Amino acid sequence: MTVAGSDSGGGAGIQADLRTFALLGLHGCVAVTAVTVQNSVGVSGFQEIDPGIVAAQMHSVVSDIGVSAVKTGMLASAPIIDAVVTACTELGIGGNAPVPLVVDPVSASMHGDPLLATEALDTLRTNLFPLATLVTPNLDEVRLLTGIEVVDADTQRAAAHALHALGPRWVLVKGGHLRTSAQSPDLLFDGEQFLEFTHERIDTGHDHGAGDTLAAATVCALAHGKSVPDAVEFAKEWVTRGLAAAYPLGAGHGPVNPLWRVSAAPDGETARWPR
Repeated sequence: MTVAGSDSGGGAGIQADLRTFALLGLHGCVAVTAVTVQNSVGVSGFQEIDPGIVAAQMHSVVSDIGVSAVKTGMLASAPIIDAVVTACTELGIGGNAPVPLVVDPVSASMHGDPLLATEALDTLRTNLFPLATLVTPNLDEVRLLTGIEVVDADTQRAAAHALHALGPRWVLVKGGHLRTSAQSPDLLFDGEQFLEFTHERIDTGHDHGAGDTLAAATVCALAHGKSVPDAVEFAKEWVTRGLAAAYPLGAGHGPVNPLWRVSAAPDGETARWPR
């Protein structure tokens, strides 16, 4: 299940999540938190969904269909975050409950447009992070959440420590925005051990929805019973392949393309998990 905002341009948000869910053999359910007005160039506005409706969507799905894993994306405001926290606690999602929770702390679009009220950062840190099985911030979000500017391996480790101190079980400090590196180094930390997942940087301007896609692939792997390190390793490969297959769209940034999975399948057969 994805608890996130809708992208009218189809490149990120619940649209990106559902593409990855489907291509990894999972039925995706949603709790929509906001409706954005955006295209490949940027976000020109958004309308928050009533927090009670967000929570009601979650309760409706879990009470009937059930969920194997949940991710959050754009949560927009402190009242929505609190509604999601309450629903997760009531429904047995995250924390010590059996259903893992991946928190992608979406704070701004790739164009820099704000997607989270500034005052909601404290609510995110204090109320939602302690429920998270894994948090997956990019470097801009790391700076907003911790005040640490990641510029190299040492500051990336310092950021991981600071984020883990906020309560999640695992932290993934993504290195995709570390433009000074020829690699794209993602650092996973559980409070004791560091694991690094690195790929050559894909030279593309079409990377809309990369963070959503990484978190979605991770939550799919967790739903399939993988450990957090194995899930992150799989998701890193998934999003890298999606970046390599990304396509232009509109006048701005095109989307990460999970449809590589279909085109890469032998003899036209649809590829299936866990190839």
